[in-house]
Amino acid sequence: MKISVSSYSFSAYQRKTGCGYEDICRLAKEMGYDGIEFTELQPNNIETAKRIRAYCNSIGLPIVCYSVGANFVRFFPKKTVKNLKKQVDIAAALGVSVMRHDVCYALAPTRSWQAAADKMAPYIKEVTEYAKTKGIRTCTENHGFIFQAPERVKYLIDKVGNENYRWLCDVGNFLCVGAEPLSSVTVAAPYAVHVHAKDFLRSDTFKPNYFKASDGHYLLGTIIGKGIVPVKDCLARLKEAGYDGFVSVEFEGKEDNIPALQAAISYLREFV
Repeated sequence: MKISVSSYSFSAYQRKTGCGYEDICRLAKEMGYDGIEFTELQPNNIETAKRIRAYCNSIGLPIVCYSVGANFVRFFPKKTVKNLKKQVDIAAALGVSVMRHDVCYALAPTRSWQAAADKMAPYIKEVTEYAKTKGIRTCTENHGFIFQAPERVKYLIDKVGNENYRWLCDVGNFLCVGAEPLSSVTVAAPYAVHVHAKDFLRSDTFKPNYFKASDGHYLLGTIIGKGIVPVKDCLARLKEAGYDGFVSVEFEGKEDNIPALQAAISYLREFV
């Protein structure tokens, strides 16, 4: 496996300094990361993607994944398909082989998650078939509460039924729905085409800055290796299943994010 970092992890630093994409790419390279991934670009166009790709090529930093939002559970799912195809074109301009997209953020009061998956599947399939023509695999992350539990993501992927559509396995996000990370990773591993590493602190009672998980616990992002997520064991389980791609650091804690990202790669280098 190789270690990459999400542009999202630099959010606090970008807000503080006003720096641009090239600056965070340079920082990632200086820290020793093997690659970088990007969330939805701003401006969100092919010209931005080409500029970033050219810079990353110049410093020898591969762009490994592109992640965007999407909501198929709405009145106009065909519009979502159209928008995602445009994002696929941007992903192709970045030169990535993997693009993650969300699927929904909420359910109608009378709709079950299974019914939502059944409705979304053909639209997701259309997107991934288009992405395949560009040499890109699409995937969905266990993310966003509705499709975060392992059995739900597995159901959705199986329902889509296309080998080009797989799973972005976030080893920490399972805690948000009260699922145990290691057993959840075991479910995800055969489908994984990209991996996020993150860590959380957990409390039985409310504390400032913590958010409430669906099982009633409270969580707060922290530096990888400082929380309760068994990151080392999760990555070992993925490796056992044959995963040999990138592991991207996502940092969501309140600590200073530049030292946090330096600590994360130092920790992961011990066993990745």
